[in-house]
Amino acid sequence: MNTLILSHRDCLDHDMGPGHPERPDRVRVIERILEHERFQTLVREAAPRGTTEQILRVHPESHLRHLEEAVPHQGLAHLDGDTSLSPGTMEAALRSVGGACLAVDEVITRKVDNAFVATRPPGHHAETATAMGFCFFNNAAIAARHARAVHGVERVAIMDFDVHHGNGTQDIFWNDPHVLYASTHEMPLFPGTGALNETGEHNNICNAPLSAGDDGVHFKQAMNTRILPAIEAFSPDLIIISAGFDAHARDPLANINLVESDFAWATGKLMDLAEKKSGGRILSLLEGGYDLEGLSRSVAAHVMMLSGMAGR
Repeated sequence: MNTLILSHRDCLDHDMGPGHPERPDRVRVIERILEHERFQTLVREAAPRGTTEQILRVHPESHLRHLEEAVPHQGLAHLDGDTSLSPGTMEAALRSVGGACLAVDEVITRKVDNAFVATRPPGHHAETATAMGFCFFNNAAIAARHARAVHGVERVAIMDFDVHHGNGTQDIFWNDPHVLYASTHEMPLFPGTGALNETGEHNNICNAPLSAGDDGVHFKQAMNTRILPAIEAFSPDLIIISAGFDAHARDPLANINLVESDFAWATGKLMDLAEKKSGGRILSLLEGGYDLEGLSRSVAAHVMMLSGMAGR
């Protein structure tokens, strides 16, 4: 497999303050683990800056301008109790947008087999006009709209295994029959959405909530009985993974007990579906994951599967 890794040093300059779990070290530990010699064959590129055109396919201009104007010259500007802007936030957020869109370009045009975008801030909590939950722009949603607008992709499936439900992605695509949003997540937990009966206007939302204490057995059951059949029935032309690794047993922000092999298994199953339904076209965007050891080990397992270094 020819796997592309996209990242950028600007993602280190977004800092929401001492003790905040969504911190620059998340990218540093991923960069460190992917420097191991077994990953030397990966294709690596710098994530470009996202464009206004890309952002406005999902978010109104008022949202973009509000964030631009809120960026402080020093210190922090608080949007809510969890989400703040620092002087480097906008550049980091633009790299996350641009990396997601370039991953789409490279995968759709077959320059690479798949891609992992190792940028921050994450995106799946960002609603159409609201930044929240550590997120400013919805990178997965922007990537999906980019695929449709630029490459004429008919159907996109977004599979989100972050432990927190992607309320923003669900909100954006609730009434869009061209995009399936599927999610496993702990419930009840922030942000409080993701119930089984939240199915979208076109039956294009598929939630599979897990309970505190659930492990890989429950996760695989949810994937096998709800998520994978829904994606297969949707027959997407592209699969996007919202790859949050905070369902790891070590993570401090939730209570699901997955391990690295569970993320690798899910990645392999989604790759199988991509080969069956979307010509192998699949890419992955970093979302959460706040224990640094659990994050780095999980990303390594995820990328090993994407790149064909691990069997499935």
